[in-house]
Amino acid sequence: MSVMYDEVPAYPFTAADQLQVDPRLAEVRAQRPVLRVRLAYGGDAWLVTRYADVKTVLADPRFSRAATVGKDVARTTAMGPAPTSILSLDPPEHSRLRRLVAKAFTGRRIELLRPSAQRIVDDLLTTMIDTGPPADIAEALCWPLPITIICELLGVPVDDRGQFQTWTDRLLVLSGDPGESSTAREELGAYIAALIARRRTDPSDDLLGALVDARDNEDRLSEEELVSIGITILFAGHETTANQAGNFIYTLLANRAYWNELVADPNLVPAAIEELSRITPLAASAGFTRLVTEDLELSGQHLRAGDAVVVEATAANRDAAVFADPEDIDFHRADNPHIAFGHGAHHCLGAQLARMELQTVIATLVRRLPTLRLATAPDAVHWRADHLVRGVTALPVAW
Repeated sequence: MSVMYDEVPAYPFTAADQLQVDPRLAEVRAQRPVLRVRLAYGGDAWLVTRYADVKTVLADPRFSRAATVGKDVARTTAMGPAPTSILSLDPPEHSRLRRLVAKAFTGRRIELLRPSAQRIVDDLLTTMIDTGPPADIAEALCWPLPITIICELLGVPVDDRGQFQTWTDRLLVLSGDPGESSTAREELGAYIAALIARRRTDPSDDLLGALVDARDNEDRLSEEELVSIGITILFAGHETTANQAGNFIYTLLANRAYWNELVADPNLVPAAIEELSRITPLAASAGFTRLVTEDLELSGQHLRAGDAVVVEATAANRDAAVFADPEDIDFHRADNPHIAFGHGAHHCLGAQLARMELQTVIATLVRRLPTLRLATAPDAVHWRADHLVRGVTALPVAW
């Protein structure tokens, strides 16, 4: 069924189905790359699908996140980011907060974390192997690794992970009561505020301790910004990586030739992580809304100041104008400028951390468990529903 261009279609066009990409996105990208759609909350927005246009929206200051603050803008989730969130800001305010956190995520600092990530992966895998097959590798490995690392980096008790997983699940629901998402944000904020209070009586050298010092001794951010940064790092630092680890393992094991290729040549793992990041639709819908701040044109479509805009990175990463044979998985792709981690001022701060964790997971699996296989039929794997981030609820494997 084609998208009707003489009316405003509801978006997403269909509910997310496993890791399938709605074929209508390719049609829209080819025929109406800037399409008026109706989002689940708040009304209409322009959906942008071509790679070049998506990069423009993500980098051009005329597409503003800050302009959405305090407005009931069109959005795909029950609740958008908090007004004080780094996700809601434009430069220079965004740049000020980003600089406070960026030093914890430099390439050099991430490489220093690699031995720790390797130790955690090895320990988790040893436990899984000793327990014996079948095993749920999502529960045994994919979730504990990024949660453990972000908790150590931020200074959060890893024993509390079950609670903040519940909060982040409620924050990222695609439908439901916005009040429930608001309550989850308040509860998570109270949790972070309690950790901040603890740092003031018992200083630490973790990231949260450094941010408290920047607040109390350098006056470089407000108390609300301090709590908001803690919330953002905590849920962004584990939710996406944990789900993508499961998604990548599923893709490799459901398409055995790709797994065998990595077993035969583990040196391909870094390139494989980039290619899997490009092709795997992590988000079940478009990302955060931006507002146009002045009249402009995008791919021939006139946009007015105040219009809402959302981008489809999944469609952009399969744009044939940029990627040869974009629907194919190719671990030998020579040029792979995907935007799975975003682009522009809001490019994912933890991109290098996510890459390192995913590389460590896949490289260790192909080395230690080359016979790893799904313990159920691929179409029998259960997936999370009604959630912004795609992922398995469980991933049974054997070896």
